[in-house]
Amino acid sequence: MKALLKLAVDALFVFSVVFIWLMLLYQFVLTVGGFFLRRRMRLGRKSDSVAASPPVTVLIPARNEEEVIEALLARVGGFAYPRDKIEILVINDGSTDGTARAVDRSAAADPRIRRLDVPPGLSGRGKGAALNLGLSRASGDVIAVYDADNLPEPDSLALLVGALQDDARLAAVCGKFRAYNRRASWLTRFINIESLAFQWIVQAGRWRFFRIAVIPGTNFVVRASVLKNVGGWNEESLTEDSELTFRLYDLGYRVAFLPTAVTWEQEPETLRVWFGQRTRWARGYYRLIDDRSRLLLRRKPGRMSLELFNLLWLYYFFVFAVLLSDILFLLCLAGWARIRVLGPYAELWALAFILFGLEVLLALAYEGEDSLSNVLLIPPVYLVYTKLWVLVVFVSLFQEIAGKKKGTWVKTPRFPLRPEKTRLSKEKKT
Repeated sequence: MKALLKLAVDALFVFSVVFIWLMLLYQFVLTVGGFFLRRRMRLGRKSDSVAASPPVTVLIPARNEEEVIEALLARVGGFAYPRDKIEILVINDGSTDGTARAVDRSAAADPRIRRLDVPPGLSGRGKGAALNLGLSRASGDVIAVYDADNLPEPDSLALLVGALQDDARLAAVCGKFRAYNRRASWLTRFINIESLAFQWIVQAGRWRFFRIAVIPGTNFVVRASVLKNVGGWNEESLTEDSELTFRLYDLGYRVAFLPTAVTWEQEPETLRVWFGQRTRWARGYYRLIDDRSRLLLRRKPGRMSLELFNLLWLYYFFVFAVLLSDILFLLCLAGWARIRVLGPYAELWALAFILFGLEVLLALAYEGEDSLSNVLLIPPVYLVYTKLWVLVVFVSLFQEIAGKKKGTWVKTPRFPLRPEKTRLSKEKKT
C-alpha cells in the first residue's frame, strides 16, 4: 500500500510539472507575439475622414449605476467623432437608485442621449438581455458598448471604428482597458498588474500570431448587421461577450485587438467584490467550455478551437496542476511526503518565477508602469494573488456542479468616483 501511495505521489508530481510548464511555454509564445504587435502597431492612428464615418449607436447597460454614469456620459458625449453620427442609448435595467435621474440630467444637456427603461417584468435578466433591448432600438450601422464605470479616451471610438472600416473581414474590434483606481488599494494594484499582463500577453499575442481576439465586456465596436445576423447576445451566458466572439468566428469573421483605443475602468476595491466578480466570470467560462465542447464534437474544428483548448487546459488541467503542486510542496515541507523522481525541480520553479516576472515586467514597461513599487509587487502577485484565482476557479466549479445561483445579472458594486480620476487623458498612453 505504501509503495502505491509513493507511486501516486510521484505520478501526481510529474503531472503537475508537465501541465504547468506546457501552459508557461504557451504564455511565453504569446508574450513574444505581444512584443511583435507592439512594435508594429500604428501609434496615433487617426480615423477615416468625417464624411466616411458611419453612424454609431453607443449602448450602455446600467443597473444601479448612480455613482458613475454621469462621468461616463460626459466622456461619451466628448468623443472625437462627428456629433451627428452618434446615438447614445442607456438601458436602465430596474435601477432602484438615482440612475434614471442621473441619465436624465445628462440627456438634458445632450439630446443624443436616450434612456431606455427595461419593463418591470423583464428587468434583472442580465447584461445580455439589456444589450439586446438596446440593439432592437439602435439605428447605427456600428454598435459600440461601454460599461457604466468607464472613462474612455476621446479618440477611442474613432480608432475602433476606423479599424473596423479598414477590414471587411472584421466583425468587431476591441480596445484596451486600464484601471483608473489602480492606486486605491493593494488589491487594485494587483488587478492593474493582472489586466496589463493579460492584455499584452494573451490578448495581444493571440491576435498577432493567430488572428484571435476575445471581446471584453467594454470598449468594443461590432457591425450591427453582423450582430443581428448572429441573434445578438446570448441572454443565458454569464460571459456574454466571450460567447459572442465564438459565434462571430463560426461565421468566418474575425475580432481584432487594438491597444491604442483606451478606456479607463473601475476595478473592485475590496476582496469581497473582487471574489464575487471573478467567480461569476469563471462560472461563465465553465458554461462556455461545456457548450462549445459539445458543438466541437459535431462540427469541423475552426480558428477558435485553439482558444477553446486553451480554456479547457486553463480551467481544468492547469489549475489542478497548480493545486497539486502546492499541496505536494507543503507535504514535502512537513516531511509527510518525498518526491523520488529525479530532476532539477528547484531550478524549474525558479525559472518559472523568473519567466513570470519578466513577462509581467515587459507588460508594465509598455505602459510606463515599470516603477519600483510595481516591480516589488510581482512576487506577491505570483505567490498570493494567483492562489486566490485558483480558489475562485474551484469555488466556481463547485457552484456549477451544485447548480447554485443560476441568475445571470450579478452586478459588480461600484465605488464613488474620486474627482481626480476624471482627468486621466493627461496620463501617458501607449
